[in-house]
Amino acid sequence: MERGFYVLAYDISCDKRRAKVAKLLESTGNRVQGSVFEAWFTQNELERVVIRSQKILLEKEDSLRIYFICEECRAKIQMKGTGKVTEKPGLVIV
Repeated sequence: MERGFYVLAYDISCDKRRAKVAKLLESTGNRVQGSVFEAWFTQNELERVVIRSQKILLEKEDSLRIYFICEECRAKIQMKGTGKVTEKPGLVIV
């Protein structure tokens, strides 16, 4: 299965829920800003992360944004300051 590059950003009002979502995203991607993560997912992996996050989030108070970044657009990402764009993983053993 091919992996796609995603940027995930959350806005969560409750510290406890925010910590749970942060832990989930840290286990699957790289934190690049306080509430922004980059990750390489297969479609199945992305679906699992979404399902798990929906069990934590309150729909009327919180949000999780998921942006798919195609290869052509990923090549146009500009970085200023410190940090780097998350590299595509090599061999992945699940």
